Amino acid sequence: MTGQMTSTAQHLRRLFDLLTEDAPAEHFGAVATEARLGGVPAHELAEIERATAAALRIRRALRQHRRREAELTALFDTASDLAALRDLDAVLNSIVRRARSLLGTDTAYLTLHDEEAGDTYMRVTDGSVSPLFQNLRLGLGEGLGGLVAQTATPYATPEYRSDERFLHTRAIDAGVSDEGLVAILGVPLLLGTGDGRDGKVIGVLMAADRTPRTFAPEEVALLCSLAAHAAIAIDTARALADTRAALAELAEANAVIRAHSAAMQRAEEAHDRLTDLVLRGGELSEVATAVAGLLDGAITIHDADGRALTAVRRGGDPFGDRPDAAELAEAVADSHASGRAVHRRDRWICAALAGQELLGSLVLHGCPRLTDAERRLFERAGMVTALLLLLRRSVAEAENRIRGELITDLLTAPDRDPAGLVERGRRLGVDLERPHLVLVAETTATARERLVAAARQYLFGSDSVSAEHATATVLLVPHRDAGPGGAARTAAAQLTQLLGAPVTVGAAGPAAGPAGLYAAHAEAVRCLRALAVLGRAGDGACAAELGFLGVLLGDGRDVHGYVTATLGPLLEYDARRGTELVRTLQVYFGCGRSLTRAKDRLHVHINTVVQRLDRVQVLLGRDWNSPERELELQLALRLHLLAGDPPDDRG
Repeated sequence: MTGQMTSTAQHLRRLFDLLTEDAPAEHFGAVATEARLGGVPAHELAEIERATAAALRIRRALRQHRRREAELTALFDTASDLAALRDLDAVLNSIVRRARSLLGTDTAYLTLHDEEAGDTYMRVTDGSVSPLFQNLRLGLGEGLGGLVAQTATPYATPEYRSDERFLHTRAIDAGVSDEGLVAILGVPLLLGTGDGRDGKVIGVLMAADRTPRTFAPEEVALLCSLAAHAAIAIDTARALADTRAALAELAEANAVIRAHSAAMQRAEEAHDRLTDLVLRGGELSEVATAVAGLLDGAITIHDADGRALTAVRRGGDPFGDRPDAAELAEAVADSHASGRAVHRRDRWICAALAGQELLGSLVLHGCPRLTDAERRLFERAGMVTALLLLLRRSVAEAENRIRGELITDLLTAPDRDPAGLVERGRRLGVDLERPHLVLVAETTATARERLVAAARQYLFGSDSVSAEHATATVLLVPHRDAGPGGAARTAAAQLTQLLGAPVTVGAAGPAAGPAGLYAAHAEAVRCLRALAVLGRAGDGACAAELGFLGVLLGDGRDVHGYVTATLGPLLEYDARRGTELVRTLQVYFGCGRSLTRAKDRLHVHINTVVQRLDRVQVLLGRDWNSPERELELQLALRLHLLAGDPPDDRG
C-alpha cells in the first residue's frame, strides 16, 4: 500500500515538474498513461487523471498569461516609440515587426490610402520576399485588404484563394501567389472614434501565413491594438509635418521681409555709389569693383567686339569658364534686343547701350540666380557703363586726333626735331623711345575713308595710336609678345570684320626712336606693296615672312636668316651625318634637274643621287621641287655659296 502511494506521489510530482518546465501538452498525458500501465489502482488513477487535467488547465492559463504579458509589453513599447516619435518609418517598421512576432505569422505588412489615386499601396513589409507583392496597389473593395479599407472592419481568411467574400483581381492574386500566402488577417487603421462609423480609414495592417490557419479573436484584438498605434503614429507625424510646414512658412515670410528690407538698403547704396561714379567720371574698373561688391560676384566689362576691358575677381578665380566669343555675342544680342539682362548658365550678361548703339557689355560670373532687385541693379550698372564708355570714347577720339598729328610729323620729318617729337609723345602718353611695331593698313578706295574710324575702334581701350598718312592708315602698337607678322594678321582680320571690306596690313619692327620708327614705316609700306603684288589682299605679314622677297624688301637684309630658314634642315643633317645633301641639291639644279648628269658630276651611282633627293624631300617637304620652292631654294643655295667657300664638285 505504501509503495502504491509512493508511486502516485511520484506521478503527481512529475506533473508539477512538467508545469515548471512548460513542457508540451502531450508530456502531461504521458504521466497518466504510465500510471495506467504501472498497475495503479483505479481510484488513484482517477486522481492522477484529475491532477493531469488540472495541470493542463494551469498550463493553458500560464501560457495565456505569458502571451498577454508579451502583448502588453509590445503595446507598451509601441506607445513608447510613439511618444518619442522622430522617424515615422522606424515606428511603422517596429509595429509591423511586432505584429508578425506576436501573432507568429510568416509575414506582416501595412498599406496606406493614396487619396490622389483612390487606392492603397504597400508602405511597410516584414518577412516578404516577393518584389511583385511588395509593389502591389489595392483599389477599395479589391482583395481582402481593399475590403477592410472599404468597410473599416477586420477580416480574416484561412484560405485566401478559395474565399469568395472579397473581389479577386489578377494583379492581387498574382502578388499573393508569388509571396505564397494562404491565411491572411487584416484590420483597419482608423482615425476618429475607432468604431468604423465616423472614423476615417487611412490604411490596413495585415498578418499572413503561408499555410492554412484560423486566427483567434484575441489575435484579431491584438492586431487592432497595434493598428490603432500605427494610426496614431501616422496622424502625429502628419500633424508634426503640418506644424513644421507652418513654421517654415512663417520663417520664409520673415526672411522675405528681411530680404526685401536688405534689398531696399542695397538698392539705395547702389544708387548712391553709381551716381557718384557718373558725376566724377569714374573709371570702368571702379564700376566693376562696385558692382562685384554689391552682387558678391565677379565682373568683366567687354567692348562692343567682345574684348575684355577690365575684370574684377572675387573668391578665387571665377574666370576659368569664360564664355567664348560666339556665346558672348549671342547673349549680348539677346540683351540688346530685350533691353534686359539675360541669364546664361552661371552668368548674367547685360548690353551697355547708348540709344540703339552697342558700346559694350557687362558679364556677372558666379551668380546663377539674381533677385528682381539685384537684376535691376545689374541693369543699372549697364547703363552707367554705357555712359562711361561713351565719355571715354569721346575723350579717346580727341586724344587720338592729337596723337595722329604727332604720327604725321614723325613720318614726315623725323630728323627735324627728334627730341621735341619724343617730348610731345611723352605728354600725350606715347613713349616713342619704347619699342613699337609699325603697322600700315590699306583697303579698297570705296572703304578708305572709313578705315581711320575702324582703326580707332580697333585700338579703343589700348595704349596704341593710329593716324591717316598718305593713302593708308598707320598704327603704332607697343611691342609685347606678338611679333610683327602675328600683329599684322590679327589687325587685318579685325579691321576687315569691322570695315566689311578686305584690309591688307604690312608690318615692321620692333623699332624705337623717331629715326627707327620712320625706317620701320618705310619697310612696312614696302611689305604692304609686296602683299598687293602677290595678290594677298585682306592678309597681313612682315618682310621676314615673305621669303626671298623679304630679303629684298627688308632694311636688315638678313641673308643668313633667310638661308637658315630655307636650307636649315639640310645644313643640320649634313653637319651631323657628314653627308652632302646641300652639294647634291646644288649640282642637281645646276644640271637642269638631270639625274644622269648629276651623278656624273658627283661621281656616284644614279641610285645614290635618287636616295639623296628622297632624303631632301623628307627634310624639306614633298613640294621642295615645285616652281615656287625651287626659286627660293636656288636663291638660298646661291647666297650660301657666296657667303662661304664653294663646294668642290670634283668635276
